[in-house]
Amino acid sequence: MRRDAIQLEEQRLKTTEGLQSPMMHERHRAFPAAFAGRKHHRILDVAAGVGYAARRIKDRYPAEMICNDIAPTCLESLHQAGLTTLSYTIDYPQPSFPFASQSFDAVIALATIEHVIHIDNFVAEIQRILAPEGCFYVSAPNYAGLIYLLPVLWSGRTFHNPLNPIERYEFYAHVRYFTYRTLLEFIPTFGFVPEAVYCPIPKESSQFQNLYASSRLKAKTFQWVMSLFYRLSPRWSSEPILCFRKSTQPSGRYRRILL
Repeated sequence: MRRDAIQLEEQRLKTTEGLQSPMMHERHRAFPAAFAGRKHHRILDVAAGVGYAARRIKDRYPAEMICNDIAPTCLESLHQAGLTTLSYTIDYPQPSFPFASQSFDAVIALATIEHVIHIDNFVAEIQRILAPEGCFYVSAPNYAGLIYLLPVLWSGRTFHNPLNPIERYEFYAHVRYFTYRTLLEFIPTFGFVPEAVYCPIPKESSQFQNLYASSRLKAKTFQWVMSLFYRLSPRWSSEPILCFRKSTQPSGRYRRILL
C-alpha cells in the first residue's frame, strides 16, 4: 500500500463531511443485513476506515468485533466509537496478520483490496485466519459499473481525475482495478466459493441526500433506475459486496440481494 496514499487519506478525512457520512458509496448499509442466516461470533474488519460498517455491526449484531486500520484519523474515530482496534499493515509479501489460523468466522474488507500491492498474500492470509466455512465479505470499485463507465465513455477521461481534490486520493491510492466479474473469478482461486452478492441501492450517502434535498423526483428516479439495473445484473452496481465462503466444495448458484 502506497505511503503517500495514507497522507492523502488523512487530508480527505479532515473535512467534516468525510467523517460524518460516505460521499457516494452505500457499502456500509449491507451490514449487518448481509449476516442474515449466518451465525458469526468473531468478526474482523481488516481496513475499517472511520467505522461506517463496524459501528453498525457493533450496535446491531451480537458478535465480537475487531477493527484494523493504519490512518491516525481512522484509528481515532474507531476508538471514539468504542470499537476494539488493532493497527497493523495488511500489505506484505509474507504473512503479516497477527492472528492464529482459523481465529475468525467472518472477515470484512470493504474498498480495500484495490489498495493492496501484495494482493496474493493478502487474500491468502484472510483464508488462513478464517475458520472452515467462514465468510469473507469483500468489495471493490466495480469499474464496469454505470457510475464509473458512463463518465469515462462520455468524457474520455480516466476513472479518477488527479486534478480533482476529492478524486485525487483514489487516483494515487488505487493500484488494482477490479470489475464485478474479475473479483468474482479471482477470490475463488484462494480456496473460496461465492455464496451471495449484495447491491445496496442509493439511499444514505451524502451525494444522494444532496440530490434528494434539491429534487425528490430526481432522487427517486435515480434510485429507481439504479434498482432496475441492479436487478438485471450486479455487474452494473458501482460497488457490490460479495460474500465468499471458505470451502473447496462448489456452492451452486449464489444469491443476489438488493438492500
